Amino acid sequence: MIKKILANQYLLFLLRIILGSVFIYSGFIKIIDVQGFSNSILNYKLLPEFFINFFAIILPWIELTSGLLLLLGISVKENAFIINFLLSVFLIAIIINLIRGLDINCGCFGTQNGTKIGFTKLLENVFLLLTGLLLMIFDSRVFTLKRNS
Repeated sequence: MIKKILANQYLLFLLRIILGSVFIYSGFIKIIDVQGFSNSILNYKLLPEFFINFFAIILPWIELTSGLLLLLGISVKENAFIINFLLSVFLIAIIINLIRGLDINCGCFGTQNGTKIGFTKLLENVFLLLTGLLLMIFDSRVFTLKRNS
């Protein structure tokens, strides 16, 4: 019964829209404020400084592209995997800095309306990760630009 509900193509379509939209928005906001996003990455104190600008430039484009392809239904499982990989890295970074006790902006949606890392941000990322896992497991084949076989 649960599997039938989770495999419902209209539910998966809705989850695809939610996850794709979150990553399109997130990527876009970071692209228009690369310096602010770079500072957010620096605040996590997890990467050597010479890597930070590289990630600040590349990561938002990966988010934007994967989110857009997911939204359009192109290679859903593959793009859900990419997004889940990113979410896993984000979760690890948040957990490490929560353990460290740092009170920093997550950098998730740029720096203008950024929220602090915390339990709420952790739950938000877990929800998005579970959404991506459902898309990887069951795929989403309705309302796609790819022909179904």
